[in-house]
Amino acid sequence: MATTPANVSASQPQQLPLFYNSLVPLSSQFHPTHGLKPREEFNFAKVTHAIPVTVDEFAIAQRFYPIVFGLGDNPAPLALVGLTEGQNLYIGEDGLWQSGAYVPAFVRRYPFMLARLQENSEELSLCFDDSANQLSADATDKLFDGAEPTDTTKSVLAFCEQFEQAIARTRGFMDELAKLDLLIDGEVTIQQPNMPEPAIYRGFRMVAEEKLQNIRGDQARKMVQNGMMGLIYAHLFGLAQIGNLFERQTAQAAELAAK
Repeated sequence: MATTPANVSASQPQQLPLFYNSLVPLSSQFHPTHGLKPREEFNFAKVTHAIPVTVDEFAIAQRFYPIVFGLGDNPAPLALVGLTEGQNLYIGEDGLWQSGAYVPAFVRRYPFMLARLQENSEELSLCFDDSANQLSADATDKLFDGAEPTDTTKSVLAFCEQFEQAIARTRGFMDELAKLDLLIDGEVTIQQPNMPEPAIYRGFRMVAEEKLQNIRGDQARKMVQNGMMGLIYAHLFGLAQIGNLFERQTAQAAELAAK
């Protein structure tokens, strides 16, 4: 646990991850009476339509969301929770995530995360976004007992450590996809009977099934053995959820128009 009060990357806020407005090291010295409030809402995630996911989540996430890959030199897997920039279709007006739907670990981790306090440091420290309202001195679920972290803090730290390990596995998966040159620019067309023109969605990457079908046999065997093939098919099967997202978006738009 860090003992410095300095904000992490305070001079470069643009480098902070999605959802985070600041990062402050959690410390018994500077937060001796802070506690953790139960999460009451997810409004911090309401204005994003794509949330990072790790390979550990593919199997369950693809049952609810399309899993696609971002653009750029270092694309990451993303769960689409909406089809329009800034709109999460799974968070209601009450700020709650739709009951029964999987909540990505990236969302559940907030407002905590592990971060390097110094650019060249190998050590990661538990930090939190002090603009969030989950940590306060009046919360009863305390984070420290004197100088020692409580079980609550230990659980948060363990979750964040497991998430970092999952990120490392995800980077390995993405590196292998790049070596095999399996990713292409994605495009999905949705046509419904009452639509004069089809809806076309772009701006993401996906695995090319034709390339996948034509990889060498030894490569395919290796991908089956190391679990990579299962992850790819979880991604491909999850693309069918784009149609469900479109229907959800249409239904919500109709509800708003009726008000």
